Amino acid sequence: MLNFSRLKIGFIISSILIFFYIFIGNFNFANKTNLFLDKKVNLGLDLQGGSYLLLEIDMNPLINKKLEEKASDLKKNFNEKKLDFKNLSILNNKITFEIKNLSQKDIFINTINKTNIEENIFSRINKVNTENANKDFVYKIEKDVFTLQFNEEHIKRLKKDTINQSIEIVRKRVDQLGTKEPTIQQKGDNRIIVELPGLSDPSTFKNILGKTAQLNFKFVKTSNSSGDNLGFEKVKNKSDGLFIEVEKKLIVSGENLTDAQPGFDRQTNQSIVSFKFDNIGAKKFANATKDNVGRPLAIILDNEILSSPVIREPILTGSGQISGGFTVEEANQLAILLRAGALPAPMKIIEERTVGADLGKDSIRYGIISFIAGFLLVFVYMVYAYKLFGVFANISLLLNIVILISVLSIFGSTLTLPGIAGIVLTVGMAIDTNVIIYERAKEELKIEKSNIIAFDIAYKKSLLTIIDSNLTTLIAGIILFYLGSGPVKGFAVTLCVGLITSFFTAFTVSRLMVSKYLMTNKFKIINI
Repeated sequence: MLNFSRLKIGFIISSILIFFYIFIGNFNFANKTNLFLDKKVNLGLDLQGGSYLLLEIDMNPLINKKLEEKASDLKKNFNEKKLDFKNLSILNNKITFEIKNLSQKDIFINTINKTNIEENIFSRINKVNTENANKDFVYKIEKDVFTLQFNEEHIKRLKKDTINQSIEIVRKRVDQLGTKEPTIQQKGDNRIIVELPGLSDPSTFKNILGKTAQLNFKFVKTSNSSGDNLGFEKVKNKSDGLFIEVEKKLIVSGENLTDAQPGFDRQTNQSIVSFKFDNIGAKKFANATKDNVGRPLAIILDNEILSSPVIREPILTGSGQISGGFTVEEANQLAILLRAGALPAPMKIIEERTVGADLGKDSIRYGIISFIAGFLLVFVYMVYAYKLFGVFANISLLLNIVILISVLSIFGSTLTLPGIAGIVLTVGMAIDTNVIIYERAKEELKIEKSNIIAFDIAYKKSLLTIIDSNLTTLIAGIILFYLGSGPVKGFAVTLCVGLITSFFTAFTVSRLMVSKYLMTNKFKIINI
């Protein structure tokens, strides 16, 4: 255990130098252009200050929207087959309708099942196979009344996909605004935590995060409008607050957008947002505008008409612009929303906290004070109890902290106040390894005359005990990491990494120093 080849010594020294090189990258005086020095530990919300938002997703509008799509498909198919029905409506997340002629009951059932399979309107979200599509939507019949609704498994999948998609869109929106190192994670079944370090005024983010950004293009109702068998709906006009009737039929939506940029109209000198569709969206837009020259087209964002320009000529390029009396900031925010994509369901902010930078500085200061105080007490005790070997243990402890910070830097980890507590705890855990070894060496020196053999046995016999104690703590830390959230995870990360680095320094750095000292003092009586 005390034999070190030149290769091992070279590996240990080179490893320490590399870790120390990465470690100094966390300080302002380091040259950021050097290799690895762009890697550093990020300060969390409680240390740097910033904003905390808790968002909640409302699933009801999404479910209702899917039901409306289904109802429109059913209505269209029923009309094509000239089936007699009445009172088709949506209530309490269910579609209900009555059939006038009971002899057509089997035809209605076949049409419903065929619509489920052919249209497969849910496969875009759930990515289910066609043969399983009809299982997402179930129905029951009571006399002449049909009731249709989603089954529980489909609702669960819908919630899971919605929260995952919402997290990605929120992340895109935050990234578009240039916030560094945001924390975005799921909480529960329908909530999202957003932490924005360094941001003291979250008003801009609140405006952006709180918008669904559902962009739709629909034709305004005119005297010649038929509604395409789907009917009409009233939508509020942004400019005057009046309600305008538009066709329910969707021409193209924001899902087909590939880009959106703020700009200025050269003729009116007003802020606008230029957009561009993908191939599918461009084809739909071209066909719709080609067949409807002279009709007003409503551009609707979150159930509000931004503008309703008249189509003067077919738009075949797949691009256009949105104008609505925007300010420069509003145009920029709208472009960000459209580029990031629409949220699948509305979200609302149910909790908001702002941590001041001064509080963060105080947390850092007190954390550093507690760390220094703990380290000094351990340092003094180890020198008092183990003399020179205590100095070896303290040097090992210092290097352990350097390696710990370096590892956190490599992975770009975020350090929180509980994380500092984990580092302070690591100081005690790291020194405990050396205490076990030295106490065992004391026992071996009583029965063994050779210092080298006594310490060699001490290291060998202590190994299993140290592995056992560290492993049980490591398992607890891993469980904390996977089951905990936020501050608990920060504590678990520093604890787990600290345990591994302390084991490395105790059985490499500290053992190397002990080995060299014993080799040069083979016959000297050692007091420990």
